[in-house]
Amino acid sequence: MAAAKSRRANKQQQQRAAANTAESISMTTNEKILKECHDLYVTEKNGLIALGKEVDYPLVPPRKKITVLLIGNHSAGKSSFINWYIEEHVQKTAVAIETQGFSIVTSGKKRESLTGNATLHLFPQFRELSEINGVVDYLSTEVATSKQKRFPFVTFIDTPGLVDGDMKYPFDVEKTLIWLGEMADLVFVFFDPLGQALCRRTLDIVECLNAKHPERIKFYLSKADTAGTQGDRQRVLMQITQELCKRQGLNRAGFDMPTIFIPSLTEKTTCDNHIDEVCETITKTIDRNIQNTLNTLEKDAATISSLFHDKLNKDKETNQLNMKARCRSFIVWFFALLFPAIYAYYAAKNWDSVDKINMSDLYYLLGFSLISLIIFVIGCKMYRIKRAMSKKERARVQEIIAYIDNTVKTKKSSSYQDYLSQSVSGIDMLNEKY
Repeated sequence: MAAAKSRRANKQQQQRAAANTAESISMTTNEKILKECHDLYVTEKNGLIALGKEVDYPLVPPRKKITVLLIGNHSAGKSSFINWYIEEHVQKTAVAIETQGFSIVTSGKKRESLTGNATLHLFPQFRELSEINGVVDYLSTEVATSKQKRFPFVTFIDTPGLVDGDMKYPFDVEKTLIWLGEMADLVFVFFDPLGQALCRRTLDIVECLNAKHPERIKFYLSKADTAGTQGDRQRVLMQITQELCKRQGLNRAGFDMPTIFIPSLTEKTTCDNHIDEVCETITKTIDRNIQNTLNTLEKDAATISSLFHDKLNKDKETNQLNMKARCRSFIVWFFALLFPAIYAYYAAKNWDSVDKINMSDLYYLLGFSLISLIIFVIGCKMYRIKRAMSKKERARVQEIIAYIDNTVKTKKSSSYQDYLSQSVSGIDMLNEKY
């Protein structure tokens, strides 16, 4: 019976290993780098997160994907852009306000739709959204299997179309968008030339986000091919730019708003389409995220190694202090016993018999005994020592330091080499070493 269970367990282990090998083969170099970095953090036994807890250095695992938040008025083309980028139809698109809530689009192994609570389990970094009344009921996730462009490294957040007037949302849309903007790596603001491109609600939110993170905000005139002639597009761009510059928080030098639209094989247009620049912006942010992940791994590994070295040094100091305390106590105890012993010996030599014992001698003996007791108590007080690590605990700390220096740092260097080898020749990297 036990042998059968063992065979089944071995078979399952082999199947998992084969699946992991197949998955590893299908991954790109960047995916492997991010996965290896993530594993170094979350491994149960020697993961950096677990090791950080031992030295009161809290860590969070690095993100494998960047987050792109899309905002704009309704029918601005946010959902259409996501469908075009991943080359799958996962988001509804229409002139009406289709996206009523917040829809997260991410890559995965299997096509799946998740509700609000499942979304918060999949993205624990978004759990604070549950504190905003009503948001979770209008939160969902679409998991797509697409590998197009750089989608495996991107999570898109499609947001409700914003309108002015009496339109009411079942949640605080401004507060939610500002919170998501704080979490996102990029914020794409789509202005629709035919709709309410200058929606006050959109501009208020963008102005608030731009005040804190202007480098994340990118403005685009979407559906530019529907804006009429080149002159019409220029007038629309001029109108939007003037309206934006009226706001102090959005009036900045080098303001740029490329025109974009979803390419069509059937319809011909003379409008300039800069949608490839949007993809390039995403790619640059992904590459920067990989570099930041490797740099953070290096910093965290060095910090944890240093903290464990400090732990060993402090333990060494504690052992030295404990040894000094023991020595002082033993010396004090020695004298506490020495004085009454000497006096007793001296008195015994001078006493001829018990009958001839003087009371004064007894008083002296009792006095010396009391002094000895006081000295002994002082020795006990001096014996107070601090807790030090056991041999097993010290060996464990030394193993951790060796693991970080020999495994984590080596893997980090290897991952950096793999990352750089995609753009730099081996000879150049060899020259850099020297």
